[in-house]
Amino acid sequence: MTTTRQDAWTQDEDLLLAEVVLRHIREAGTQLAAFEEVGRKLSRTAAACGFRWNSFVRKQYKTGIELAKKQRKELRKHQGEAGDEFDKTNMALPSSEKESQALTLQEVIQFLKHYDHTTSLKDLQNENHTLLQKLGEMERKIDSLQHEKQSLMNQLRVVEEDYKALIEIMERARKMVVLQDDERNKKVKFQMDRNGNLERIEK
Repeated sequence: MTTTRQDAWTQDEDLLLAEVVLRHIREAGTQLAAFEEVGRKLSRTAAACGFRWNSFVRKQYKTGIELAKKQRKELRKHQGEAGDEFDKTNMALPSSEKESQALTLQEVIQFLKHYDHTTSLKDLQNENHTLLQKLGEMERKIDSLQHEKQSLMNQLRVVEEDYKALIEIMERARKMVVLQDDERNKKVKFQMDRNGNLERIEK
């Protein structure tokens, strides 16, 4: 039994799926054969390949599908063959192939229920958890910065108050020096000695 992969489809895998299906359309093959071929190459189930084709890839290759159908008709005209349309949902399959197809459809359902939804939900939960952690870190940083800002504002206020007090002290000291000089100048007197020279007399 082919190992079932449960990882996301890459662009290269989508391209391979499109190329194989379009080739089968041109060569009048069946979708099931195309999906089985891709499944073997990619280690995926035919059902997973069919689901990927019908849900996503097919929409990207509408023009290519029409062209492949025209090429198939031309090929049939040249070969003189007539066959069923490639895209009919009710293909004439042997009963064993129908049972196989029913089994693979069940695998698709399981795949959707237990992988795609679960994986998407887990991814969202992990992303949400990561974002919540980052949000908590940012909030803590904001709180820390606000506390630091408040501390700096308090320090600045203290420095400004000290500076004003220092200016006031310096101004008082300057006034006191001026007053002392004035007082000293007022107390100084001069008198003339016997020889006619002026002498400074301080009281």
